[in-house]
This record gives sequence, C-alpha cells and structure tokens, in this order.
Amino acid sequence: MTTLELLQKTRAAMGSIAAAGAEKKNALLLAMADSLEARCAEILAANAEDMAAARGRITDVMLDRLKLDENRIAGMANGIRDTVRLPDHTGRVLSEVVRPNGIVIDKVQVPLGLVAIIYESRPNVTSDAAALCVKSGNVCVLRGGKEAHRSNAAIVAALKSGLENAGVTPELLHLIEDTTRAGAQEMMTASGLIDLLIPRGGAGLIRACVENATVPCIQTGTGICHVYVESSADLNMALRVIENAKKSRPSVCNAEEVCLVDAAIAEQFLPMLKARLTEGEHPVELRLDAAAGKIIDGTPAGERDFDTEFLDYILAVGVVTDVDAAIAHIRQHSTGHSDAILSRDEDAIRKFTTQVDSAAVYVNASTRFTDGGEFGLGCEMGISTQKLHARGPMGLEELTTYKYIVVGNGNIR
Repeated sequence: MTTLELLQKTRAAMGSIAAAGAEKKNALLLAMADSLEARCAEILAANAEDMAAARGRITDVMLDRLKLDENRIAGMANGIRDTVRLPDHTGRVLSEVVRPNGIVIDKVQVPLGLVAIIYESRPNVTSDAAALCVKSGNVCVLRGGKEAHRSNAAIVAALKSGLENAGVTPELLHLIEDTTRAGAQEMMTASGLIDLLIPRGGAGLIRACVENATVPCIQTGTGICHVYVESSADLNMALRVIENAKKSRPSVCNAEEVCLVDAAIAEQFLPMLKARLTEGEHPVELRLDAAAGKIIDGTPAGERDFDTEFLDYILAVGVVTDVDAAIAHIRQHSTGHSDAILSRDEDAIRKFTTQVDSAAVYVNASTRFTDGGEFGLGCEMGISTQKLHARGPMGLEELTTYKYIVVGNGNIR
C-alpha cells in the first residue's frame, strides 16, 4: 500500500474515533496498554533485530535511545494508562456568547483530525503518539526511522490488536512502511489528508519538514539547552543540576548542551565542574571558550560548538561577565527549547526569566524536566519550539482545535 493510500485509509476511519465518548476512548487505551504488555516478547524480539542491525552504525548513546527492555515496555504501557486519567478535552465548551438577536454561539474544542508524526530512533514515541491521538479523538499515522522499523511495526501491531479487541476499527492507527526520504516527502506534501504534521528528531529532519511541508507543521525538538551559573549560585547544587542535565540521558532534546559560568565565580567553579563531569563512568568532553580554557584544561571550542546539539557526552563551556551577557549569549545561540539559571539573586532571576524567550525557562532546576510526563501531560507528541498553536511539551490540549456552533431560531442578517 502506498503512503497516500494509507493516509486515505486512515482518514476514512476518523468517524469511528470522533464519535467515541470519553468512556469508550479510555476503554480503547486500556486495551492498547494490555495488548502492549501481552506482546512484550514479540516486541523485544523485533527490537533485538533492530539493535543488531544498528550496532556499529550508530553511537552507543543513540543505541540507548533505540533499545527496549521489559521495564521500558512496561513504562510505555503505564504511559498509556496515565493518559486514561487525564481529562477529555474534546467536546468541551470553551465559551458561550448570546447575541442581542438571540443567536447562541458556542466555541467548542474538537480533534484536529489526522495527525502524522515523523520521528527517529525512540520506539516509545510510537505508543505515546498513538495514545494521545486516541484520547484526543484523532486518527494517527506514524513514520519512524529505518533503524527502529521492526520495533515500531511490532508495537503498532500490538496497539492495533488492542483496538480491535475493544471493538473499534484498527484502521485509525497506521505505520508508514516506506522509511525513505521520498516517503517522508509524500507525507509533507499530502495536502487535504494530513491536518497536522509533527517532526520529532534531529535538526535535519525538522528543517526538512519546515522547509518542504505544504501541510500544517509544528517545529519541534532541537534543543541547544543552556544552564547559566550566576555568581550567587549554590555551587554544590549547581554541580548536581548540571550533572543531571548533561549526563542522565545525553541523547534527548532536553539535555544540556551549553554551560555558561559567571566570570566572578569561574576560577572557583570551573575546576569543580571539570572534576564532577570528567571523572567516573561516561566522562564528558568539555569544549571550552578562550576564557574557560585559561582556567581548566579541555578541548578548545570550535566555531560551531555553541550552536551544536551534541546528543552525546560533550558540553560547550563559556564564561560570561554577568546575567546580561548570559541572556545575550542565549538569545544568539539557543533554539528556544529549555534554558536555565542557577542563582540566589532575585533580581538576576527576574531578569533571566523575563528576557529569555524559550518554551521552558528554569530556575534552579535541570532542563531534563521538559517532558510531557514531568509536566503532568501523561506523555507528549513532541516539544514545540515555535509560538503559534503550541509551545513546549505537546499533550492533549495541543492536539485539538475549536469550532463555533451557532444556534438560532430562523435568524437572518
């Protein structure tokens, strides 16, 4: 089946989910979660094949994104069950206006329709996206990367089995078989079929979608995330936060890529930072600007190191004169994803949170919290770094739009 035929088939199933009430949708989700766990062995076998094919071709950090085990599959199933507990937004009356002529105008929240996602590596995105689409009353077409295709196919087969067991057509969820660039291009230009396209992956994928899509497209994901250590910061706390932001899972978009240190504390803090990040398991390579390089040893920063999403155990480190210089640096280099200040100075904090224009701005916390689950959204479709329609982690609210229902009594204008 071609990509366009599959999109047409999925769109034809819209009525089956749009007509489902909250109770029915929750039953579908529970059946999907149960089926995912019931087919754990099949999914792990498919993932083992993907891992074997990818080993030696992608980095160890990216292999970790691809890998599934029983705990991760259980986490995926529980993520679906968490979605059941979220409020159902579809059909909600956002506002009501009664005009002087008696016409009643209701603004009603409704599903977008057909949501398509192009993503890379992480098979858990498959179940997260499907669950959010079902809960929000949308149909869903998924296109994962070729390195995870066997895993994604096994996950989708399990989810479709759950839908069928719960008495609804499995056609409301499909995985694109064509993982070539031509297949992605077909999705990007499927005007009239796709209501929203969400690219979730590296900078190249997102740029391709934004530049080539003729369907509505959300810009997501690329995270050049900064942590600024201001002169009043608790330095021990700063070390804990930076270690978490950089090392807990460096392959994800909310991992720290740049550390900025106030010049007033640089001579004291940078040796502490080097000792914390470069020792033990998974040492971090520090790429230093000229000022930092005068204080500690490391790799001199290249021309693009402060504009690179490393997704690896690499951290660009720079020294700035004050909070204004940190803000100016972030404005120049940030992708608008997540940026943090570590400080005890209320004026510096206020200035930073007011003037840093990112989807998530942190005070004394790791950027790793930019995540749908951590934000109480159950799971997420991606993290939007743009400002129109959606910004930050995209949950159920961001998968809906609204329409006006206008009720009169023979009114004419």
